[in-house]
Amino acid sequence: MAQMVAEASGVTKTFGNGTAALDGVDIAIAPGKVTGLVGPDGAGKTTLIRILAGLMTPNAGTVSVLGDAPTQRLDSIGYMPQRFGLYEDLTVRENLVLYAELRGLPRDAQEGVFKRLLEFTDLARFQARPAGKLSGGMKQKLGLACALVSTPPLLLLDEPGVGVDPISRRELWAMVAELTGEGIGVLWSTAYLDEAELCDSVYLLSEGKLLFSGPPAELTGSISDRVIRVTGFAERRRTALTQALDRPDVIDGTLQGRAIRLLVGSGHPVPDANALALGPDTRIEPAIARFEDGFIEKLGGGPPGTSALAARYREIPQTDAPAIEAKGLTKRFGEFTAASDVSFTVPRGQTFGLLGPNGAGKSTTFKMLCGLLTPTAGSSTVAGFDLRHSAAQARASLGYMAQKFSLYGDLSVAQNLDFFAGAYDLRRGDAREAIERVTEIFELGAHMKRNAGTLPLGFKQRLALACAVMHQPSVLFLDEPTSGVDPVMRREFWTHINGLVRRGVTVLVTTHFMDEAEYCDQVTLIYRSRQIASGPPDALKTQAAGLTGSADPTMEDAFIALIEASDANAEEGQAA
Repeated sequence: MAQMVAEASGVTKTFGNGTAALDGVDIAIAPGKVTGLVGPDGAGKTTLIRILAGLMTPNAGTVSVLGDAPTQRLDSIGYMPQRFGLYEDLTVRENLVLYAELRGLPRDAQEGVFKRLLEFTDLARFQARPAGKLSGGMKQKLGLACALVSTPPLLLLDEPGVGVDPISRRELWAMVAELTGEGIGVLWSTAYLDEAELCDSVYLLSEGKLLFSGPPAELTGSISDRVIRVTGFAERRRTALTQALDRPDVIDGTLQGRAIRLLVGSGHPVPDANALALGPDTRIEPAIARFEDGFIEKLGGGPPGTSALAARYREIPQTDAPAIEAKGLTKRFGEFTAASDVSFTVPRGQTFGLLGPNGAGKSTTFKMLCGLLTPTAGSSTVAGFDLRHSAAQARASLGYMAQKFSLYGDLSVAQNLDFFAGAYDLRRGDAREAIERVTEIFELGAHMKRNAGTLPLGFKQRLALACAVMHQPSVLFLDEPTSGVDPVMRREFWTHINGLVRRGVTVLVTTHFMDEAEYCDQVTLIYRSRQIASGPPDALKTQAAGLTGSADPTMEDAFIALIEASDANAEEGQAA
């Protein structure tokens, strides 16, 4: 049997407050294999990776890299941290030079290594560009290149796909697969469980304890007979999902276009159409189990269907007037066009998704609709208010959650809530009531005195959403609200979003999770600053089926197929 590249046995790590980040964890990373590391926010994944990288020492247990302590094998370890750890004011090439010098790579060998890495990551044409000007996918590729300057036998990747579009994630995965072919052992921590499904083996952590280890198919197989797809129900899909999730025998469920997908709890019979009581035309068929299903079950199931936030939210009056309207929105920065002639209408009480690769123009469009950017051409309205002429009224009608945590990290949770209550001009009594309400709903009570910047990611996102809905706006703008959070937390967010939509709230959302796009009533796909496809998720999947010949494409398949078709059409146009 080949020697493991890295091993840990009985690893325990506690911090000053006595909290055990890791509790007796065992892990082995084989050469030429991808080992997945998954778990909810705060599970201990990053702590374990830092211990393997030699950046931390455990309180108990043993850790080895190629038979030695990690600190004695630093030259054998490539480490890509969770957050972009490069120098944004240096160019791509300058970052590579810096990491090569830090790794002690001889200068006469650097040029050959740089050429190989730049070709491998397709960054050769961008080597003079400052790292801070790269798209999210390019930044991750550069991070990977810097981790590989010394060709290490062990590569530690801490959530390299966070905030990266499906195409870039697929490219990253292909690169890593190529590295394993060279014998490199890879530890891949991820919040995308479709990636975990591709790993040779997976370790699932929760609260510092190991809940599962083995091939992904082993966990998937344990629930394969309890996953169903429900169609033909009479209720609106959000109502049907809520009713199903509130049943004691259903432990998880998601929307899939016009269908709902359910996971039945262990020990319960799979319900038939009559048992679900969703209408006379309801149909139930088995669905293919996914690793994510087993993950959710191991963690005790997802949240119930009823949203505590929606239950205490005001009912938004419905009118025929659109909640959001974009007409020919265009934004140019000098000679560069970030968004071109973007137009769509969102009726009240719907969820609308803006999709696109990194750098496509969706964030620019999003900011114009929020009133954060003034368009070069075109117009938009929110809640009936023109953003050029009635910006203050429009902003008062909307709640905004930024892509990156945008609250005040050096203020406490309580201080952030106080600040935003004032920013929304809530009167003292209303402000106190609103703060008490969101504190209870989002379970922030134990964290009120803690600085927001020190919160776990899941609680940061809860706080950001709490601040966005304090004034109970009729329109909600969510820019990648679940980026980097675990699947259970993602379900909690979408339970709230679906509940708010049922109360009449209109939601505009951007996301790189294509299964989340299934929750939207309508989506538009933006690529190279232009809209290339629009419609309900099922319609885009039907388009993709025609392009690929696939009988049942996913939204991710549709995303990639439509972008590839756009590129092919552009090439044909240039050739003509």
